[in-house]
Amino acid sequence: MKNKIALRLLLAFLSALLIFSLVIGGVFIALFRSNTMNAKKTELETRAKSIAATLSVVHAESGSGKGKNGGGILGGASGGEQIGYGVLMRYMNEISGANVWVVDQNLQLITSKMGSRQYLYSDLPKNAENVVQEVFKGSTTFSEDFSTLLNAPTLTVGTPIKSGGAVTGAVLLHSPVQGISEVTDQGTKILLLSLFAALLLSVLLSAALAYNFTKPLSIMKKTAVRIASGDYSAKTGVNQKDEIGELAEAIDKMSDRLEEARIESDKLEKLRREFVANISHELKTPVTVLRGSLEALCEDVVTDPEQVKSYHGQMLAETLYLQRLINDLLDLSRLQNTDFKIETSEINLCEVIDDAVRSAGRLAAKKDIQIEEKQDVQVFVVKGDYGRLRQMFLIILDNAVKFSPRGSKITVSLENGTVSVTDRGVGIPEGDLPYIFDRFYKTKSEENKSGSGLGLAIAKQIAERHGVAVSVESRQGERTAFSFHFGKSD
Repeated sequence: MKNKIALRLLLAFLSALLIFSLVIGGVFIALFRSNTMNAKKTELETRAKSIAATLSVVHAESGSGKGKNGGGILGGASGGEQIGYGVLMRYMNEISGANVWVVDQNLQLITSKMGSRQYLYSDLPKNAENVVQEVFKGSTTFSEDFSTLLNAPTLTVGTPIKSGGAVTGAVLLHSPVQGISEVTDQGTKILLLSLFAALLLSVLLSAALAYNFTKPLSIMKKTAVRIASGDYSAKTGVNQKDEIGELAEAIDKMSDRLEEARIESDKLEKLRREFVANISHELKTPVTVLRGSLEALCEDVVTDPEQVKSYHGQMLAETLYLQRLINDLLDLSRLQNTDFKIETSEINLCEVIDDAVRSAGRLAAKKDIQIEEKQDVQVFVVKGDYGRLRQMFLIILDNAVKFSPRGSKITVSLENGTVSVTDRGVGIPEGDLPYIFDRFYKTKSEENKSGSGLGLAIAKQIAERHGVAVSVESRQGERTAFSFHFGKSD
């Protein structure tokens, strides 16, 4: 059997059952033999006492007890009485179904089945004299020491014959116990056959139980091997309401978590590659412009003062763009680092909004855009970093100004703990909405060609570090609204 656990379980069940069978069998045989022997002893004792009582009555009626032999049971009886006594003994042997001996006070033995010969006390087997002695002391006793004399396994019961309160003789009732041994042997055979049948049935049941017990373990092993090889879609499919079922459920959950981790890892790797590609692209253009301008100036390709000035202005613009790009990358890196702590304190959100609106007003004035501010309270206390929250609102306002047409209006409102920035610009295409907070993601529009694609990613990180939920609603060609949900004021 390849399944080692099933084999061990089967052997354990069989070993326990075998030990149990041996113990129960031994106890049963011992108790059966003991109870059978006790029942036999009780039966023989009753019959012996009945014979002794009959002999006691006969002895009393015959007037024996005195004579030349010293008053034994036979001592005072005439020849006719002795013959009658012998007939009585033979009759008792026949009705009792056992061998009846009588020992009188003169230690003479009378037994019909031994012929007319009288045996002396000295003829008793070794150690059997203890039985006779106990009987003459008035006790009823048992012995198996007469078996050698009778040439068969025999149980002997001795009981006193009393006359006038005195013991005048002893009745020894011998009954073969070979039948008891045969009954015990037969019972033992039946028990062994029953135990063998039970063991055979138990082997089948134990094998079935061991198989059913180890089958889900085998399935879980195969599933674990598949998971270890990288197949995180593997499932056990085991559904049991026990510890094995709980283990299978844990393996399935682990598989799901590993699959989620794999997907997240693939996503991060994709983002890493896109980041490298995007940053390379973003750096390539200004570096190329700077190199080309510097080569033109160094090689005196451009000598006209106005052109030189123009080249210098272009180089300055590109360096400012590079500086902004690097600063944005540094900000995003710091915000995404959980070990980087932002400075938090209790601040009035209304003041942060006012400050951001004032700063964005200068950008809006260039396009003749009006920024309208609405607040339902004058004080809304939150715990956060004043500078970072101001940066977050400025990013959104800067985008709103960038994508709004000239002469339009931008609304900034604070209602029930939610800050909303709504513009009436070109809107965001529905297909772009899920990705606008990704790094370097930019919509394909004329207004966004100069952007780095990091602004909204930074704003989202600032909001997350403050525990603020962000949502976006947009209708292309009509409006776009960014909402920041701060919750209730403390």
